[in-house]
Amino acid sequence: MKRYLLLFLALAALALNGISQNDPNAIAVLDKFSAKASSASSVSMKFILTNIDLVENTRDSLAGSVIINKDSYKLDLPNNIVWYNGETSWSYLLAEQEVTITRPSKKDNSFMSQPSLIFSIYKKGYKSRLIEEKPDSYLIDLYPADIKSDIIRARLLIEKQSLSLKSFEYKRRDGISMILKIQEYKLTEKPDPAAFVFPSAKYKEAEVVDMR
Repeated sequence: MKRYLLLFLALAALALNGISQNDPNAIAVLDKFSAKASSASSVSMKFILTNIDLVENTRDSLAGSVIINKDSYKLDLPNNIVWYNGETSWSYLLAEQEVTITRPSKKDNSFMSQPSLIFSIYKKGYKSRLIEEKPDSYLIDLYPADIKSDIIRARLLIEKQSLSLKSFEYKRRDGISMILKIQEYKLTEKPDPAAFVFPSAKYKEAEVVDMR
């Protein structure tokens, strides 16, 4: 299950790297998408995450959810829950009953330390193209500006009217593809700050690994 968490964070990191402003139509859509998400009280998503390995001929899927509020988030996967309150991260493995505590660097522009950047830093590192515009959606492809990148292509499907994310996928040179299909996308939840802190009272039996 740790592999799925790393894959999810890799996907988020890709979004963080952003895109180069070479397609005005794509940028216009992404600007609106970003502005709406960034101004919301939170962004919450329920999703199905699928990992496809063409080399090993495997396909694995799992359901999960995440809620992001500025630089705080809570990520729920079947055997792993992560809380981050903007300062401290708690990663709890349900099967092992173990929680690892870390303090990500503020200089680290990654999902782990600044999750809200997913919706704002998208103006460098990737080229963008509006592939298709339908009455109800936009399909946008992102291509790495660095030709040596392990990523071949990323693709976003954004709902036209609500500007909500419907799916996000990327393909790598090693034959691995990852698809995040959003089943529910909300911008209306107003979470309590305590929602982003590990509830130690609930997990009294957890073994604590403090790496701060």
